Amino acid sequence: MARYTGADCKLCRREKTKLFLKGSKCESAKCPIEIRPYPPGEHGRGRPKETEYQLQLREKQKARRIYGVLERQFHNYYEEASRKSGKTGENLLQILESRLDNVIYRAGFAESRDAARQQVRHGHILVNGKKVNIPSFRVRPHDIIEVKENKRNLMIYEVARARAGERTVPAWLGVIPEKMRILVHQLPTRQQIDTQVQEQLIVELYSK
Repeated sequence: MARYTGADCKLCRREKTKLFLKGSKCESAKCPIEIRPYPPGEHGRGRPKETEYQLQLREKQKARRIYGVLERQFHNYYEEASRKSGKTGENLLQILESRLDNVIYRAGFAESRDAARQQVRHGHILVNGKKVNIPSFRVRPHDIIEVKENKRNLMIYEVARARAGERTVPAWLGVIPEKMRILVHQLPTRQQIDTQVQEQLIVELYSK
């Protein structure tokens, strides 16, 4: 499957905001956007004022890059969100948040969504007792997600247990660090999603 293989930090610079794609590096002084807070490229410093369409496009690209979703998959999520009752933008964010790789990241078991995807692909994760190796798998209310018992002594999970409590876990999830277990209480509401995205701009873009 096609995927982005370039430098993650260039994506943050292009969106002119931190997308938190590199875990702890994003919080440090070494974060490139702290040093060069302008888009990459020869003309990065002198870009003209963006049009309405460009603002909508950038918002869509920002959301897509935060969650690590390819263009076609993101569009499919939008189409699904538009068919559901309620606000399309909020439905879209709820779909993105319910991805298994995002849940692993939100629970603090991985420093980034990329790292969470790797855990899932390597078969470390069980959902309701069954191995799931598809990062885009969508969780449902009352699902129980846990790390396989024979993987819990890996360094990444020892670090996760040691840092339990440092990252705020959203209210729609419950985490039991000593058992490396996540309980999905419900799907998130917009108020419980802290992703800095103006979803209405995405809806306006796709509505044209």
